[in-house]
Amino acid sequence: MANNKEEKLFGLFPPVTTEQWEAAITTDLKGADYERKLVWRTAEGFNVRPYYRAENLKDVAFLGSKCGEFPYVRGTKKDNNWQIHQTIGVECPKEANAEATRALTKGAESIGFCIASKEFSAADLDTLLKGISLKTTELTFCGCGVKTVAELFADKLKNSDLNPEEVKVNFVIDPIINKLTLKGKLGCKEGAPKAFSTIADLIKKVPQYKRVRFVGVNGQQFNNCGSTIVQELAFTLAVGHEYVVKLMEQGLTIDQAAPSIRFTMSVSSNYFMEIAKFRAARMLWANIMAQYKPTRGCASKMKIHAVTSKWNMTVYDPYVNMLRGTTEAMSAAIAGVHSIEVRPFDEAYEKPTDFSTRIARNVQLLLKEESHFNQVCDAAGGSYYIENLTASIAEQAWKLFKEVEDRGGYIAAFEAGFIQDQIEASAATKDKNIATRRETLLGTNQFPNFLEVAGQEVTAETVTPGDKAKCCCSGKPVEGGVRPLRPYRGAMAFEQMRLSVDRSGKEPKAFMLTCGSLAFARARAQFSCNFFACAGIRVQDNTYFKSLEEGVKAALDAKADIVVICAADDDYATLAPEAAKMIGDKAIFVVAGAPACMADLEAQGIKNFIHVKSNVLETLKYYLKELGI
Repeated sequence: MANNKEEKLFGLFPPVTTEQWEAAITTDLKGADYERKLVWRTAEGFNVRPYYRAENLKDVAFLGSKCGEFPYVRGTKKDNNWQIHQTIGVECPKEANAEATRALTKGAESIGFCIASKEFSAADLDTLLKGISLKTTELTFCGCGVKTVAELFADKLKNSDLNPEEVKVNFVIDPIINKLTLKGKLGCKEGAPKAFSTIADLIKKVPQYKRVRFVGVNGQQFNNCGSTIVQELAFTLAVGHEYVVKLMEQGLTIDQAAPSIRFTMSVSSNYFMEIAKFRAARMLWANIMAQYKPTRGCASKMKIHAVTSKWNMTVYDPYVNMLRGTTEAMSAAIAGVHSIEVRPFDEAYEKPTDFSTRIARNVQLLLKEESHFNQVCDAAGGSYYIENLTASIAEQAWKLFKEVEDRGGYIAAFEAGFIQDQIEASAATKDKNIATRRETLLGTNQFPNFLEVAGQEVTAETVTPGDKAKCCCSGKPVEGGVRPLRPYRGAMAFEQMRLSVDRSGKEPKAFMLTCGSLAFARARAQFSCNFFACAGIRVQDNTYFKSLEEGVKAALDAKADIVVICAADDDYATLAPEAAKMIGDKAIFVVAGAPACMADLEAQGIKNFIHVKSNVLETLKYYLKELGI
């Protein structure tokens, strides 16, 4: 009976061919260009179609594998129970231990310790780990003192009776990124070979502890410097491969070198693209390692720690960072990474508070306990769209990875400037897109909080490029080194501008002179309010003025610094010159829009126009300069 109903139901919906879909789309477009309207030209080097069908999967080679099976595109294990990670700064070991213990009782499952000082003793390590079970808690160490801690920890393990299979500890020792990439020089006085021999010696010291990883590829820094998703993936793989090569030169086998690496990558707000990135990452790494013919399966498995993007975070309207962190964590969870860290929403401008830290932790608890993301392995598997994105990202990342290898590997390519050129070009494009609003940072270049004024915790140093943390991978470039990459946040240029207004002691005002056609007046007033508020300029919107004289009088009475006439294009030919004459030099006069009569208006001395094609950042900087800010 059920089968008959099923057959009857499907009979009501006969198959639709691709040709039929295309014909319907062409009709709906009414002559508009298909490629311009519906095809997304990504920054990743490939185009995305408006829809995908089963036939688009026929060339995808990795389909058919299961979760936990080579090439691990669907995950390195058969479940999706990722670790909820929280990083704690260590200045006082006792206080850091207390904070870690609290975090573990409130939902954290994996703890990171950022060691601020190189002067760290065995007693400090014992204090830091007091009451924390190495059997149940995965630990990660990073920061200036990470190598010292790694040596102390290796000695501790060597003299312990712990089960090697139960101890899961990671050390973010990464001179290639933390030194060469961010400071311009690899290693120290002993030179580059010493950096790799130190890591190899640590691995050889505790060979039985297969789940202790001494190399932490800090790939998130590529995103922090403005890279594309493909660049982040390709360069992270190149750094990982460089470590494998260098460690094998130190006498390690592939089965020792590869499993000693843990990868940290950013996850941005590009929701589906990020899901595909992590799936592609596992597949590419597995295929790269397969060439070395490892005898242990774990050598081909990529252990990925995902961190929500620092580049996306904003100082103004910071609660939006909660939304960004949530969608970013969702991408990573669906993609099946090993562990996730959600950055506290206030991290960009202050030491995270207990509240912001709790909210960051709770994002993942909600994803696990209420949304049940951990109960489905590779939920994206089989999706026509995401499978094609995975294949496209893998293809482009593989091309870029091979180009790096052809240049002698990551270190040689970086010292030649190739890596910097690629990422700086991407960052410049992103900056331009933000300045012109082709890319939106909510609360910064679009829909700002009109009434927000930065608190005293926000300083000029807060919105200055660079990592404020006192860490070995921050600070000035090393003398005599090559050109390093510069971490920054995408919102910084707007934030610097807006902070200058907040700290100027002035309250510049933009007044909306709404007249002419009511519909156009209102639409353009809303656009203009949003435009000027991005610089912290106070805006005074108005419903409508029945006459030009009434509007100009209200603007002058309000002591506006900027008067924006908001009307229809056809109205500007007569209204704009009249308003400009009445206002004179009492305020900066601006026309909202790019009317056909713009050239005639410019000939009459009207030079200020704002519209959707304006460079918002540069235009606002110009007006602030005119206002003496």
